[in-house]
Parts: sequence; structure tokens; C-alpha cells
Amino acid sequence: MKESYWGFWVVILGVFVVVIMLLIRNVTSNNTEDYYTTRQLSEAAMVDAVDYAYYREYGELKINKEKFIESFIRRFAEAVTSANNYDILFTGIYEAPPKVSVEITSETDTYVVSSDSTTFDIANRIDGILEQNS
Repeated sequence: MKESYWGFWVVILGVFVVVIMLLIRNVTSNNTEDYYTTRQLSEAAMVDAVDYAYYREYGELKINKEKFIESFIRRFAEAVTSANNYDILFTGIYEAPPKVSVEITSETDTYVVSSDSTTFDIANRIDGILEQNS
């Protein structure tokens, strides 16, 4: 009889560990996807926003702030596949020299464990500088 109780607790422990692993996997995979998406989109939006007339005249890179924001939001809306709510915050955009700081905050699903509801807010911040080859 004592061995059957041990078997029962081992099965309960196994189920508990599997549930915890699934919760952690969901949070980390969303975080990784958001980070790489933000990084690639900020780089592409900076290239889209380069002011070529200014570059031809002065030989220095300069981006258009409004064009960067428009391009980033459009690309982000096309690239996001999950149904999470995202908050996009542009904390610093400098036109010359081109530097951007983008922060994206996402909210995970609500997890209920024994009448305790938990959500995780994940924030990814990317700072990017566009350089020219001389």
C-alpha cells in the first residue's frame, strides 16, 4: 500500500512539472519572437526612412522621423502572428545621426492556478544606430 502512495505522488509531481514547463515555454517563445521581430523591423524601417536628398547634398545619413514610425508600425502589424495586445513606445528617435529606441510591451495569456490569476508583461527594448560605410 505504501508503494502505491509513492506512485500517486510521483504522477502528481510529473503533471505539475509538465504544467509549469508549458507555462514557461509559452512566455519565453513569445519573448524571443517579439525580440527578433522588433530588431529586424527597426533596422528595415530605418533603411526605409533614409532621407536620400539630404544624403546627396551633405553626404551624411539622416532619417525622417514620421516615415520611420509609419514604416515600423505597418511592418509590425504585418509581422505579428499572435493575438496578444502590444504597446509600442518610441522612446527616442534622432534624425541625424540616425538612432532609434523602440520599446514593445506585450501581455501574455492569463494563467489561473488555484483561483490566483497571473499575467506576465514582457517588455523588449531595442536601440539601433544606422551607420554608413565610408
